[in-house]
Amino acid sequence: MMTANETETMDVFLCYPLLPNSCPKLHHLTVVKVAIYVFMVLMILTTVFGNLLIIISISHFKQLQSPTQLIVQSLAACDCLLGSLVMPYSMVRSVEGCWYLGDFMCKVHSSLDMTFCIASLLHLGLISVDRYWAICYPLRYRMRVTNNTVTVFTTFIWLFSFVYSFYVVFSGVNTIGLESFIMQVYCVGSCVLFFNKQWGIICPVLVFFLPGTIMGSLYIKIFHVARKHAKVMSERVTGGTKSQSSAHRERKAAKTLAIVVCVFLFCWLPYFTAAALDPFFNFFTPAVVFDALIWFAYLNSTCNPLIYGFFYPCFQSAFKILISTYICGNKDCNTLIFE
Repeated sequence: MMTANETETMDVFLCYPLLPNSCPKLHHLTVVKVAIYVFMVLMILTTVFGNLLIIISISHFKQLQSPTQLIVQSLAACDCLLGSLVMPYSMVRSVEGCWYLGDFMCKVHSSLDMTFCIASLLHLGLISVDRYWAICYPLRYRMRVTNNTVTVFTTFIWLFSFVYSFYVVFSGVNTIGLESFIMQVYCVGSCVLFFNKQWGIICPVLVFFLPGTIMGSLYIKIFHVARKHAKVMSERVTGGTKSQSSAHRERKAAKTLAIVVCVFLFCWLPYFTAAALDPFFNFFTPAVVFDALIWFAYLNSTCNPLIYGFFYPCFQSAFKILISTYICGNKDCNTLIFE
């Protein structure tokens, strides 16, 4: 028989000590736990306030309210909601190893997680299509791409992401055939989203590999066209400094697009690769590793405002004006001056 001290020690490491089928809590050294919490909190704050700054900038300055920037604003709203409504709860679940809000809220959390992540990915794809048209077909772009057109596409992305995610999670189509396996691994305090082989392929292909392939192909085309434009401008004798400045902007834009693709693949490829392979290998990926991959994917939402904001002079100017106006108390200014 166990002593009282031994029973108390075991209870400490359970999510629900009074329930016999409770999940065990993750045991970390205090220093490690504090370090993980600090890192995740900083990541969440950067995600929320970085994207919020982009939303305010585009709303505040009329010069930024172009079709492209409206897509960026919708993307920032998506990432901001992910950082405020999903990541804090995922943080507790990842560090403690327990979900304390019940099965229904677990489904809501998983659905919102999928919604915002899919919407973020599709917004990135829409931006790649927008930039492709703007750089490769500039005349058609000015005639056909308007703020209303962008509003229609972004609304469709939001609706599709919401309906798709909530349907998959609440209908349970992703767990058909896994009932016995889930019963074996289920414990009170867990919040894990499993996918059978069919949906383990459908989800990654539909929301990542297909959009990612299209996005990568378009950006390669954009990169080559931008380099060609830069070369033509640099070879012009007339125009002088203005031509060189335009060539420099073209090259900088091409490099920024390359960074976008690299960060996108770096953050999302490991997670979706594991998600696609896991059902075919009896879910061999450890929970800790899968959690790490999820936070790697979240990192894309943290990096988006840094890429789309701090790499573009128009946003740099907007940030300076907003900070000097609302934080430093200087005179309000609604006009951006572009170099």
